[in-house]
This record gives sequence, structure tokens and C-alpha cells, in this order.
Amino acid sequence: MKTSKEIEERREKILEQMRAIRSMERGTINEHYVPVKHKGQKEPVRKGPYYVISRRGDKRTEGYHLKTPEDVERAMRDVEAHKRFRELCREYEELTEQLGRLIRGKGGEEEGKKGLKRRWRGTPR
Repeated sequence: MKTSKEIEERREKILEQMRAIRSMERGTINEHYVPVKHKGQKEPVRKGPYYVISRRGDKRTEGYHLKTPEDVERAMRDVEAHKRFRELCREYEELTEQLGRLIRGKGGEEEGKKGLKRRWRGTPR
């Protein structure tokens, strides 16, 4: 198990990495193709790909079209940065829980042994 100093150092590194993220965006990038029917042909031809970034909003899915290859590249970087941010958040959360257990284990033993003064017996006073 890690020491509290090691955990604190890792937490600081995580915060530095989070601060270094300058741009991020929730969502996924999807490729869309549009069927286009040409004169004289029975089967439609697929036209595309068109790129769309979409994400779940409050009540519905929201998104927008990515018009240029530069927009697609930027959106891919931003979506990856958001994934990295979420991973860092999870790791920070786990480390903070470990740190809390260490602190309670060392200095808070008496506090953890205290029980309820009165047990609830099903009828409120």
C-alpha cells in the first residue's frame, strides 16, 4: 500500500495534468453517409463521409457537423482530451479515498469505534 506522501504527490501530478488540458469536448465523432439517387440508376449511391460530433444533452442528443478536415482533427483531439480528463478524475477519486482510509486508520481509530448512542427500535419518539 502506498504511503500518504506518495498519494499526495500523485494527486498533485494529476492536478497538473488536468490543468494542462486546454481544450476538450464531450461526445463521439460519427461518420455519416447520405444515399443519393442518380438519374437512370436503380440503387442510390452513398455520398460522404460527413462527420458529426454528438453527445447526450439534458433531454436529447445534440451535436453539429464538422465541416473541414481541420475541424475533424481538432474534435478528435478534444474528445480524446475529455476521455483523458475523465480517467484522471477517476484516479484522483480513488487516490483520495485511499488517503482518507490511511488518515482514518492512523489518527481516527477512536472516532471509528464510536457507535450509535441509542438504537432505533422502529418507533420514533
